[in-house]
Amino acid sequence: MAATILIVDDEKDIRTSLAGILEDEGYNVILAADGDDALETVEAELPDLVLLDIWMPGKDGLETLGLIKEQYPSLTVVMISGHGTIETAVKATKLGAYDFIEKPLSLEKVLITVANALRLKTLSLENRELKKTVCKQYELIGDSPQIVALREQMKRIASSESHLLITGEHGTGKGLIAGALHYNSARKDNPFVSLNCAAMPEQLLEEELFGYEKGWQAGTNAQKKGALERGDGGTLFMNELCDLSLESQGRLLRALQDGSFERLGGSRCVKTSVRIIASTSRDLDLEISEGRFLKGLYYHLAVALLTLPPLRERMEDIPALVQNFACRFSKLEGCQNKTLEPAALALLQEYYWPGNVRELKNFVERILIMTPGNIVCKDDIPELVSHNSAAAQDTPVRSFRGAREEFEREFILKKLEENDWNVSRTAELIDVERSNLHRKIKNYGIDSKK
Repeated sequence: MAATILIVDDEKDIRTSLAGILEDEGYNVILAADGDDALETVEAELPDLVLLDIWMPGKDGLETLGLIKEQYPSLTVVMISGHGTIETAVKATKLGAYDFIEKPLSLEKVLITVANALRLKTLSLENRELKKTVCKQYELIGDSPQIVALREQMKRIASSESHLLITGEHGTGKGLIAGALHYNSARKDNPFVSLNCAAMPEQLLEEELFGYEKGWQAGTNAQKKGALERGDGGTLFMNELCDLSLESQGRLLRALQDGSFERLGGSRCVKTSVRIIASTSRDLDLEISEGRFLKGLYYHLAVALLTLPPLRERMEDIPALVQNFACRFSKLEGCQNKTLEPAALALLQEYYWPGNVRELKNFVERILIMTPGNIVCKDDIPELVSHNSAAAQDTPVRSFRGAREEFEREFILKKLEENDWNVSRTAELIDVERSNLHRKIKNYGIDSKK
Protein backbone atom coordinates (compact mmCIF):
# COMPACT_ATOMS: atom_id res chain seq x y z
CA MET A 1 0.00 0.00 0.00
CA ALA A 2 1.41 3.38 -1.03
CA ALA A 3 2.38 5.81 1.76
CA THR A 4 0.30 8.98 2.22
CA ILE A 5 2.19 12.28 2.41
CA LEU A 6 0.70 15.60 3.55
CA ILE A 7 2.27 18.73 2.01
CA VAL A 8 1.69 21.92 4.02
CA ASP A 9 2.76 25.18 2.33
CA ASP A 10 1.09 28.53 1.80
CA GLU A 11 2.58 28.78 -1.73
CA LYS A 12 0.34 27.00 -4.24
CA ASP A 13 3.17 26.51 -6.77
CA ILE A 14 5.28 24.69 -4.15
CA ARG A 15 2.35 22.46 -3.19
CA THR A 16 1.63 21.64 -6.84
CA SER A 17 5.22 20.91 -7.88
CA LEU A 18 5.94 18.78 -4.78
CA ALA A 19 2.69 16.84 -5.25
CA GLY A 20 3.59 16.08 -8.89
CA ILE A 21 7.07 14.83 -7.95
CA LEU A 22 5.82 12.57 -5.17
CA GLU A 23 2.82 11.24 -7.13
CA ASP A 24 5.19 10.28 -9.96
CA GLU A 25 7.04 8.15 -7.37
CA GLY A 26 3.82 6.34 -6.46
CA TYR A 27 2.94 8.14 -3.20
CA ASN A 28 -0.56 9.28 -2.24
CA VAL A 29 -0.47 13.07 -1.71
CA ILE A 30 -2.84 15.37 0.20
CA LEU A 31 -2.47 19.15 0.52
CA ALA A 32 -2.95 21.88 3.12
CA ALA A 33 -2.40 25.64 2.75
CA ASP A 34 -1.85 26.66 6.39
CA GLY A 35 -1.39 25.40 9.93
CA ASP A 36 -5.09 25.13 10.84
CA ASP A 37 -5.84 23.28 7.60
CA ALA A 38 -2.87 20.96 8.32
CA LEU A 39 -4.11 20.06 11.82
CA GLU A 40 -7.61 19.25 10.52
CA THR A 41 -6.16 17.14 7.68
CA VAL A 42 -3.86 15.22 10.03
CA GLU A 43 -6.81 14.43 12.29
CA ALA A 44 -8.96 13.29 9.35
CA GLU A 45 -6.37 11.42 7.27
CA LEU A 46 -3.51 10.53 9.67
CA PRO A 47 -0.83 10.53 6.94
CA ASP A 48 2.43 8.58 7.08
CA LEU A 49 4.59 11.71 6.61
CA VAL A 50 4.16 15.49 6.76
CA LEU A 51 6.23 17.98 4.73
CA LEU A 52 5.71 21.22 6.65
CA ASP A 53 6.74 24.76 5.61
CA ILE A 54 8.07 26.92 8.44
CA TRP A 55 7.09 30.42 7.28
CA MET A 56 3.29 30.61 6.88
CA PRO A 57 0.65 33.21 7.86
CA GLY A 58 -1.35 32.48 11.00
CA LYS A 59 0.08 29.40 12.72
CA ASP A 60 3.64 29.12 11.46
CA GLY A 61 5.39 25.79 10.89
CA LEU A 62 7.04 25.56 14.31
CA GLU A 63 3.77 26.14 16.17
CA THR A 64 2.01 23.65 13.90
CA LEU A 65 4.82 21.14 14.44
CA GLY A 66 4.47 21.45 18.21
CA LEU A 67 0.70 20.84 18.05
CA ILE A 68 1.09 17.86 15.70
CA LYS A 69 3.72 16.25 17.94
CA GLU A 70 1.62 16.89 21.02
CA GLN A 71 -1.31 14.95 19.58
CA TYR A 72 0.54 12.48 17.32
CA PRO A 73 4.06 11.99 18.76
CA SER A 74 4.93 9.12 16.41
CA LEU A 75 4.03 11.03 13.21
CA THR A 76 7.16 11.85 11.14
CA VAL A 77 7.48 15.52 10.11
CA VAL A 78 10.04 17.07 7.73
CA MET A 79 10.39 20.87 7.83
CA ILE A 80 10.75 23.06 4.70
CA SER A 81 12.19 26.59 4.74
CA GLY A 82 13.24 29.20 2.21
CA HIS A 83 15.46 31.14 4.62
CA GLY A 84 16.12 28.95 7.60
CA THR A 85 18.77 29.51 10.23
CA ILE A 86 20.70 27.11 12.43
CA GLU A 87 18.68 28.38 15.39
CA THR A 88 15.41 27.57 13.60
CA ALA A 89 16.65 24.11 12.59
CA VAL A 90 17.71 23.35 16.19
CA LYS A 91 14.34 24.48 17.52
CA ALA A 92 12.49 22.33 14.96
CA THR A 93 14.61 19.32 15.89
CA LYS A 94 13.88 19.84 19.60
CA LEU A 95 10.17 19.93 18.80
CA GLY A 96 10.49 16.54 17.10
CA ALA A 97 11.14 17.23 13.41
CA TYR A 98 12.88 14.39 11.58
CA ASP A 99 14.80 16.55 9.04
CA PHE A 100 15.09 20.00 7.50
CA ILE A 101 14.94 20.77 3.73
CA GLU A 102 15.85 24.21 2.36
CA LYS A 103 14.31 25.99 -0.63
CA PRO A 104 14.85 26.03 -3.54
CA LEU A 105 13.99 22.36 -3.30
CA SER A 106 16.32 19.79 -4.81
CA LEU A 107 14.41 16.92 -6.44
CA GLU A 108 17.05 14.40 -5.34
CA LYS A 109 17.18 15.76 -1.78
CA VAL A 110 13.38 15.65 -1.44
CA LEU A 111 13.11 12.03 -2.66
CA ILE A 112 16.00 10.80 -0.50
CA THR A 113 14.64 12.55 2.62
CA VAL A 114 11.11 11.22 2.04
CA ALA A 115 12.39 7.66 1.50
CA ASN A 116 14.55 7.80 4.64
CA ALA A 117 11.74 9.28 6.73
CA LEU A 118 9.28 6.57 5.65
CA ARG A 119 11.90 3.89 6.28
CA LEU A 120 12.32 5.26 9.80
CA LYS A 121 8.57 5.08 10.33
CA THR A 122 8.55 1.43 9.22
CA LEU A 123 11.44 0.58 11.52
CA SER A 124 9.72 2.34 14.44
CA LEU A 125 6.53 0.35 13.86
CA GLU A 126 8.51 -2.90 13.62
CA ASN A 127 10.36 -2.00 16.80
CA ARG A 128 7.10 -1.37 18.68
CA GLU A 129 5.65 -4.67 17.47
CA LEU A 130 8.84 -6.46 18.44
CA LYS A 131 8.66 -4.99 21.93
CA LYS A 132 5.05 -6.14 22.22
CA THR A 133 6.12 -9.64 21.19
CA VAL A 134 8.99 -9.62 23.67
CA CYS A 135 6.70 -8.46 26.48
CA LYS A 136 4.27 -11.24 25.54
CA GLN A 137 7.07 -13.78 25.94
CA TYR A 138 7.51 -12.67 29.55
CA GLU A 139 3.82 -12.91 30.41
CA LEU A 140 3.06 -14.68 33.69
CA ILE A 141 0.47 -17.42 33.01
CA GLY A 142 -2.02 -18.69 35.58
CA ASP A 143 -4.71 -17.60 38.02
CA SER A 144 -3.78 -19.63 41.08
CA PRO A 145 -3.59 -17.71 44.39
CA GLN A 146 0.21 -17.94 44.27
CA ILE A 147 0.42 -16.39 40.79
CA VAL A 148 -2.16 -13.69 41.60
CA ALA A 149 -0.11 -12.72 44.67
CA LEU A 150 3.10 -12.82 42.62
CA ARG A 151 1.63 -10.46 40.00
CA GLU A 152 0.73 -7.97 42.73
CA GLN A 153 4.26 -8.12 44.13
CA MET A 154 5.71 -7.62 40.66
CA LYS A 155 3.58 -4.52 40.04
CA ARG A 156 5.06 -2.89 43.12
CA ILE A 157 8.62 -4.03 42.42
CA ALA A 158 8.71 -3.16 38.68
CA SER A 159 8.52 0.58 39.31
CA SER A 160 11.35 0.43 41.83
CA GLU A 161 15.03 0.99 41.04
CA SER A 162 16.08 -1.42 43.81
CA HIS A 163 18.04 -4.56 43.13
CA LEU A 164 16.12 -7.82 43.42
CA LEU A 165 16.69 -11.44 44.41
CA ILE A 166 14.51 -14.25 43.05
CA THR A 167 14.57 -17.69 44.68
CA GLY A 168 12.88 -20.89 43.55
CA GLU A 169 13.50 -24.37 42.20
CA HIS A 170 14.98 -25.00 38.76
CA GLY A 171 12.44 -24.46 36.00
CA THR A 172 10.02 -22.26 37.95
CA GLY A 173 10.51 -19.29 35.60
CA LYS A 174 13.02 -17.01 37.32
CA GLY A 175 14.28 -15.71 33.97
CA LEU A 176 10.72 -15.01 32.84
CA ILE A 177 10.05 -12.97 36.00
CA ALA A 178 13.27 -11.00 35.49
CA GLY A 179 12.30 -10.16 31.90
CA ALA A 180 8.77 -9.18 32.91
CA LEU A 181 10.08 -6.84 35.60
CA HIS A 182 12.51 -5.19 33.17
CA TYR A 183 9.96 -4.65 30.38
CA ASN A 184 7.49 -3.15 32.84
CA SER A 185 10.01 -0.79 34.42
CA ALA A 186 11.31 2.68 33.56
CA ARG A 187 14.38 0.92 32.12
CA LYS A 188 12.42 -0.96 29.46
CA ASP A 189 13.92 0.98 26.52
CA ASN A 190 17.46 0.18 27.70
CA PRO A 191 19.33 -3.15 27.55
CA PHE A 192 18.19 -6.35 29.24
CA VAL A 193 21.34 -8.44 29.63
CA SER A 194 21.26 -12.04 30.85
CA LEU A 195 24.22 -13.88 32.38
CA ASN A 196 23.99 -17.55 33.41
CA CYS A 197 26.54 -17.96 36.20
CA ALA A 198 26.13 -21.74 36.25
CA ALA A 199 27.00 -22.25 32.61
CA MET A 200 30.69 -21.24 32.47
CA PRO A 201 34.04 -21.65 34.26
CA GLU A 202 35.03 -19.06 36.88
CA GLN A 203 37.57 -17.14 34.78
CA LEU A 204 35.23 -16.90 31.79
CA LEU A 205 32.43 -15.83 34.11
CA GLU A 206 34.58 -12.98 35.48
CA GLU A 207 35.42 -11.89 31.93
CA GLU A 208 31.75 -11.92 30.96
CA LEU A 209 30.72 -9.97 34.06
CA PHE A 210 33.47 -7.33 34.34
CA GLY A 211 35.03 -7.34 30.85
CA TYR A 212 38.77 -6.87 30.33
CA GLU A 213 41.37 -4.57 28.85
CA LYS A 214 43.39 -5.32 25.74
CA GLY A 215 46.40 -7.51 26.56
CA TRP A 216 45.03 -8.65 29.91
CA GLN A 217 45.99 -12.23 29.08
CA ALA A 218 47.38 -14.09 26.09
CA GLY A 219 44.88 -13.92 23.24
CA THR A 220 43.01 -10.86 24.54
CA ASN A 221 43.85 -8.65 21.58
CA ALA A 222 40.97 -6.21 22.06
CA GLN A 223 39.06 -4.59 24.87
CA LYS A 224 35.87 -6.39 25.94
CA LYS A 225 32.86 -4.86 27.65
CA GLY A 226 31.35 -7.00 30.39
CA ALA A 227 27.70 -7.50 31.30
CA LEU A 228 27.83 -4.76 33.96
CA GLU A 229 28.87 -2.27 31.28
CA ARG A 230 26.57 -3.57 28.54
CA GLY A 231 23.62 -3.32 30.92
CA ASP A 232 24.27 0.33 31.78
CA GLY A 233 20.93 2.13 32.11
CA GLY A 234 19.08 -1.18 31.93
CA THR A 235 18.87 -4.48 33.78
CA LEU A 236 21.35 -7.30 34.32
CA PHE A 237 19.78 -10.69 35.13
CA MET A 238 22.29 -12.94 36.89
CA ASN A 239 20.96 -16.49 36.93
CA GLU A 240 22.31 -18.84 39.65
CA LEU A 241 24.33 -16.11 41.34
CA CYS A 242 25.60 -18.55 43.99
CA ASP A 243 27.94 -20.07 41.37
CA LEU A 244 29.96 -16.84 41.48
CA SER A 245 33.19 -17.24 43.49
CA LEU A 246 33.62 -15.35 46.76
CA GLU A 247 36.24 -13.13 45.13
CA SER A 248 33.90 -12.22 42.27
CA GLN A 249 31.04 -11.72 44.74
CA GLY A 250 33.22 -9.20 46.58
CA ARG A 251 34.03 -7.34 43.34
CA LEU A 252 30.36 -7.28 42.38
CA LEU A 253 29.38 -5.94 45.82
CA ARG A 254 31.93 -3.12 45.53
CA ALA A 255 30.70 -2.30 42.02
CA LEU A 256 27.11 -2.02 43.27
CA GLN A 257 28.12 0.10 46.25
CA ASP A 258 30.35 2.47 44.26
CA GLY A 259 28.45 2.52 40.96
CA SER A 260 31.75 1.77 39.21
CA PHE A 261 34.25 -1.03 38.65
CA GLU A 262 37.49 -1.82 36.85
CA ARG A 263 37.74 -4.16 33.89
CA LEU A 264 40.07 -7.13 34.38
CA GLY A 265 43.64 -6.03 33.77
CA GLY A 266 42.71 -2.35 34.01
CA SER A 267 42.90 0.47 36.53
CA ARG A 268 40.39 2.93 35.06
CA CYS A 269 37.01 3.17 36.81
CA VAL A 270 34.06 2.37 34.57
CA LYS A 271 30.80 3.92 35.79
CA THR A 272 27.60 1.96 35.45
CA SER A 273 23.98 2.41 36.44
CA VAL A 274 22.54 -1.07 36.15
CA ARG A 275 19.76 -2.77 38.06
CA ILE A 276 20.69 -6.28 39.16
CA ILE A 277 18.05 -8.99 39.24
CA ALA A 278 19.73 -12.11 40.64
CA SER A 279 18.33 -15.60 41.03
CA THR A 280 19.25 -18.82 42.77
CA SER A 281 17.75 -22.27 43.27
CA ARG A 282 19.91 -22.91 46.34
CA ASP A 283 19.18 -22.43 50.05
CA LEU A 284 20.72 -19.01 50.64
CA ASP A 285 20.67 -19.31 54.43
CA LEU A 286 22.73 -22.49 54.10
CA GLU A 287 25.08 -20.93 51.52
CA ILE A 288 25.71 -17.96 53.82
CA SER A 289 26.14 -20.05 56.99
CA GLU A 290 28.65 -22.32 55.26
CA GLY A 291 30.62 -19.35 53.92
CA ARG A 292 29.87 -19.78 50.22
CA PHE A 293 27.89 -16.57 49.80
CA LEU A 294 28.66 -13.09 51.13
CA LYS A 295 26.13 -11.81 53.62
CA GLY A 296 26.82 -8.23 52.49
CA LEU A 297 25.94 -9.08 48.87
CA TYR A 298 22.76 -10.79 50.03
CA TYR A 299 21.68 -7.70 51.97
CA HIS A 300 22.48 -5.48 48.98
CA LEU A 301 20.45 -7.58 46.53
CA ALA A 302 17.58 -8.68 48.75
CA VAL A 303 16.08 -5.18 49.02
CA ALA A 304 13.23 -6.86 47.17
CA LEU A 305 12.80 -10.62 47.41
CA LEU A 306 10.55 -12.90 45.35
CA THR A 307 10.08 -16.63 45.93
CA LEU A 308 8.56 -18.58 43.05
CA PRO A 309 6.28 -21.52 43.84
CA PRO A 310 6.99 -24.93 42.25
CA LEU A 311 4.47 -26.13 39.67
CA ARG A 312 3.23 -28.94 41.95
CA GLU A 313 1.86 -26.26 44.31
CA ARG A 314 -0.23 -24.61 41.57
CA MET A 315 -1.56 -27.50 39.50
CA GLU A 316 -4.68 -25.50 38.60
CA ASP A 317 -2.50 -23.37 36.31
CA ILE A 318 -1.52 -26.32 34.10
CA PRO A 319 -4.43 -26.00 31.57
CA ALA A 320 -3.65 -22.31 30.97
CA LEU A 321 0.09 -23.02 30.69
CA VAL A 322 -0.52 -25.86 28.23
CA GLN A 323 -2.79 -23.69 26.08
CA ASN A 324 -0.15 -20.94 26.04
CA PHE A 325 2.65 -23.36 25.10
CA ALA A 326 0.52 -24.94 22.35
CA CYS A 327 -0.39 -21.53 20.88
CA ARG A 328 3.23 -20.34 20.87
CA PHE A 329 4.39 -23.63 19.36
CA SER A 330 1.85 -23.43 16.51
CA LYS A 331 2.92 -19.85 15.68
CA LEU A 332 6.59 -20.80 15.75
CA GLU A 333 6.10 -23.85 13.55
CA GLY A 334 3.48 -22.24 11.31
CA CYS A 335 1.03 -25.07 11.89
CA GLN A 336 -2.56 -25.38 13.09
CA ASN A 337 -3.03 -25.05 16.84
CA LYS A 338 -3.62 -28.34 18.67
CA THR A 339 -5.70 -28.73 21.81
CA LEU A 340 -5.59 -31.24 24.66
CA GLU A 341 -8.85 -32.90 25.66
CA PRO A 342 -9.88 -32.61 29.36
CA ALA A 343 -8.81 -36.19 30.16
CA ALA A 344 -5.32 -35.50 28.80
CA LEU A 345 -5.06 -32.29 30.83
CA ALA A 346 -6.22 -34.13 33.93
CA LEU A 347 -3.44 -36.66 33.42
CA LEU A 348 -0.87 -33.87 33.23
CA GLN A 349 -2.24 -32.48 36.50
CA GLU A 350 -1.51 -35.77 38.26
CA TYR A 351 2.22 -35.65 37.56
CA TYR A 352 4.70 -34.30 40.15
CA TRP A 353 6.69 -32.19 37.58
CA PRO A 354 10.09 -32.13 39.34
CA GLY A 355 11.42 -29.94 36.50
CA ASN A 356 8.53 -27.49 37.01
CA VAL A 357 7.24 -25.22 34.20
CA ARG A 358 10.34 -25.83 32.07
CA GLU A 359 9.71 -29.58 32.10
CA LEU A 360 6.01 -29.07 31.31
CA LYS A 361 6.83 -26.82 28.35
CA ASN A 362 9.28 -29.32 26.85
CA PHE A 363 6.87 -32.19 27.45
CA VAL A 364 3.95 -30.36 25.79
CA GLU A 365 6.07 -29.54 22.73
CA ARG A 366 7.06 -33.21 22.44
CA ILE A 367 3.40 -34.25 22.59
CA LEU A 368 2.44 -31.72 19.92
CA ILE A 369 5.18 -32.96 17.61
CA MET A 370 4.36 -36.64 18.08
CA THR A 371 0.54 -36.39 17.89
CA PRO A 372 -0.70 -36.46 14.24
CA GLY A 373 -4.19 -35.04 14.82
CA ASN A 374 -5.29 -31.64 16.08
CA ILE A 375 -6.76 -33.11 19.29
CA VAL A 376 -4.41 -34.65 21.87
CA CYS A 377 -6.17 -37.47 23.71
CA LYS A 378 -5.31 -39.20 26.97
CA ASP A 379 -3.87 -42.13 25.02
CA ASP A 380 -1.43 -39.74 23.28
CA ILE A 381 0.26 -38.92 26.60
CA PRO A 382 3.45 -41.00 27.02
CA GLU A 383 3.57 -43.55 29.83
CA LEU A 384 6.17 -41.47 31.66
CA VAL A 385 3.55 -39.15 33.10
CA SER A 386 1.22 -41.74 34.59
CA HIS A 387 4.16 -43.82 35.83
CA ASN A 388 5.64 -40.86 37.72
CA SER A 389 2.42 -39.17 38.79
CA ALA A 390 2.06 -37.58 42.19
CA ALA A 391 -0.17 -40.47 43.20
CA ALA A 392 2.49 -42.94 42.18
CA GLN A 393 4.92 -41.28 44.59
CA ASP A 394 3.16 -43.05 47.47
CA THR A 395 3.06 -46.49 45.80
CA PRO A 396 5.01 -49.06 47.89
CA VAL A 397 8.18 -50.44 46.28
CA ARG A 398 8.00 -54.24 46.21
CA SER A 399 11.69 -55.16 45.93
CA PHE A 400 15.14 -54.03 47.04
CA ARG A 401 16.15 -53.54 43.40
CA GLY A 402 13.09 -51.40 42.78
CA ALA A 403 13.85 -49.26 45.82
CA ARG A 404 17.44 -48.81 44.72
CA GLU A 405 16.43 -47.82 41.21
CA GLU A 406 13.81 -45.38 42.49
CA PHE A 407 16.36 -43.78 44.83
CA GLU A 408 18.98 -43.62 42.08
CA ARG A 409 16.58 -41.98 39.65
CA GLU A 410 15.52 -39.31 42.17
CA PHE A 411 19.15 -38.73 43.19
CA ILE A 412 20.27 -38.22 39.57
CA LEU A 413 17.30 -35.96 38.85
CA LYS A 414 18.04 -33.82 41.92
CA LYS A 415 21.72 -33.48 41.04
CA LEU A 416 20.92 -32.57 37.43
CA GLU A 417 18.57 -29.84 38.67
CA GLU A 418 21.22 -28.51 41.07
CA ASN A 419 23.69 -28.26 38.18
CA ASP A 420 21.28 -26.66 35.72
CA TRP A 421 21.04 -29.91 33.71
CA ASN A 422 24.75 -29.89 32.85
CA VAL A 423 25.43 -33.63 32.44
CA SER A 424 29.23 -33.34 32.37
CA ARG A 425 29.37 -31.33 35.60
CA THR A 426 26.86 -33.63 37.30
CA ALA A 427 28.87 -36.71 36.32
CA GLU A 428 32.02 -35.15 37.76
CA LEU A 429 30.36 -34.16 41.05
CA ILE A 430 28.74 -37.55 41.71
CA ASP A 431 31.88 -39.41 40.53
CA VAL A 432 30.25 -41.30 37.65
CA GLU A 433 31.55 -41.73 34.11
CA ARG A 434 29.70 -39.37 31.76
CA SER A 435 28.77 -42.20 29.38
CA ASN A 436 27.41 -44.19 32.33
CA LEU A 437 25.35 -41.21 33.49
CA HIS A 438 23.96 -40.70 29.98
CA ARG A 439 22.91 -44.37 29.93
CA LYS A 440 21.17 -44.09 33.32
CA ILE A 441 19.39 -40.89 32.23
CA LYS A 442 18.08 -42.73 29.17
CA ASN A 443 17.09 -45.87 31.11
CA TYR A 444 15.20 -43.89 33.76
CA GLY A 445 13.38 -41.78 31.17
CA ILE A 446 14.78 -38.50 32.49
CA ASP A 447 14.46 -35.60 30.07
CA SER A 448 17.88 -33.94 30.35
CA LYS A 449 17.29 -31.44 27.50
CA LYS A 450 16.12 -28.66 29.75
